Amino acid sequence: MNKDIAILKVEGLTVYQGSYLAVRDVSFELFPGTDTAIVGPNGAGKSTLVKAVLDLIPRSAGTIETLGCPIARLGRLRHLLGYMPQNFIFDRSFPISVSELVGLGWANKEKRGDLFFSKLWRQDREKSAAVVEALRRTDAYDLQHRAIGTLSGGQLKRVLLAYCLVMPRKLLVLDEAFAGVDVQGTADFYALLNELKREEGWTVLQVSHDIDMVSRHCDRVLCLNQTIVCTGKPEIALSPQNLLATYGPGFSRYQHQH
Repeated sequence: MNKDIAILKVEGLTVYQGSYLAVRDVSFELFPGTDTAIVGPNGAGKSTLVKAVLDLIPRSAGTIETLGCPIARLGRLRHLLGYMPQNFIFDRSFPISVSELVGLGWANKEKRGDLFFSKLWRQDREKSAAVVEALRRTDAYDLQHRAIGTLSGGQLKRVLLAYCLVMPRKLLVLDEAFAGVDVQGTADFYALLNELKREEGWTVLQVSHDIDMVSRHCDRVLCLNQTIVCTGKPEIALSPQNLLATYGPGFSRYQHQH
C-alpha cells in the first residue's frame, strides 16, 4: 500500500456521552506501517476516541475514513481492522479453548452460501493452519488446548493478539492492551508487536498510560485531554511542557529501569 495514503483519517470528531462532552473536534491521520499512541489523563476521552474511530459508539460530529472508505460503509472489509479492548470481559466458565477463540478471528474469503463442499473443506484447512501459525508467532502455541478461563492476564493478551493475527489486517487498535501486565511482560509484548508490525505492515493505534514505553517504541504520539493538546514524534510530544499542558500540575513521569 502507498505509504502516502492514509489508513485512517479522522476529521472534526466530537463525541458526547449523554450530556458530557467526551471528545471535542479531534482530527488526525494514520499512515501505513506506523505506530501511534494516544496518551492523556484518566477521563481524557482516550477509550471513547478509539471506540468512535471503530464505529463502536455513535459520534455527534465529524468524519472517519478507513482504507479510503467511510467507516460505516466498510462492509466485508471490516476484517482488515483488528481490535484489542482494555477489558476482555467474558464468562470464565464458558467452555471455549484458545484455538477456538483465535479461530473466531478468521473470515472466509468467500460467502459461505457460495461455496461447494470442496471449497469449505479447503478453507477450513486454511483456517486451522492460520490459527496454528498465529499462536506460534505470538508464543501461545502451547496454550492452544487450554480453556480461555484458565489463562493469566499476560497469556490472554497474547491470545487476543493471535486472534488479530489469524487474518491479514491493515489497522490494529489497542485500548490499554498492556493493562494488568507487569513491566517485563509489557516490554516483551511491545517487542513482539514491533516485530509483527514490521512483518505484517500493520498500522497501529494504541491507548497507553506508559509514557516510558511509548517514548521507546512508538513513532508518533497524540496527547489528548478531551481534544488534541499536541501531536508529533515522541521526543516532541512528550516534552515536559507538553505533558504539563496535557496532564496538568502534579504529573510525574515514571521511567522503567532496564
